[in-house]
Amino acid sequence: MRRVALFGRIGGEGVSTSRADDFREFAAGRTNHLFRSACLLTSGDTHLAEDLVQETLGRMYALWGRVSRIDNPAAYAQTVLVRTFLTHQRRRSATERPLGEIPDTAALPGDDPALRVALLDALGRLTPKDRAVVVLRYWEDRSIDETAETMNVSPAAVRTRSVRALAKLRAQLGGRFTEFADR
Repeated sequence: MRRVALFGRIGGEGVSTSRADDFREFAAGRTNHLFRSACLLTSGDTHLAEDLVQETLGRMYALWGRVSRIDNPAAYAQTVLVRTFLTHQRRRSATERPLGEIPDTAALPGDDPALRVALLDALGRLTPKDRAVVVLRYWEDRSIDETAETMNVSPAAVRTRSVRALAKLRAQLGGRFTEFADR
């Protein structure tokens, strides 16, 4: 798996070494997880996923003095990632079309690459908000309330989007949908 280069140097003027070291440790431990989530959100666009992770970690570093003191900085990083993705999707030009590339990941035992490609393709056809709900609810295993908080929407909106997105996935994947559900 690719590692995202964060900064050439951390700990400039006015930044304590221990704070920079704490952030380096946090970033090293969370980068791969954030990258996998970003790949799912972007339907396999690894370049955009890297950009999203870089921007997320940049925002985390800028606020690290406050963020490092909260109970769960990892959850906060995930929230920043999803909101950064949604902002990017809103700002994207209507004519821009990603070419998409499947991330190079090691296959799990019993993992069918064709199923993975079919799922990434089906995820790519969902709207960005529907895709974010599916990734948070079913990949990240977040509750409805946690997903709503992360996306800054109501729990009812999460439930509605979940039902709609799963119906779209079922329609796109047909009988293969149950193969994913069993994994």
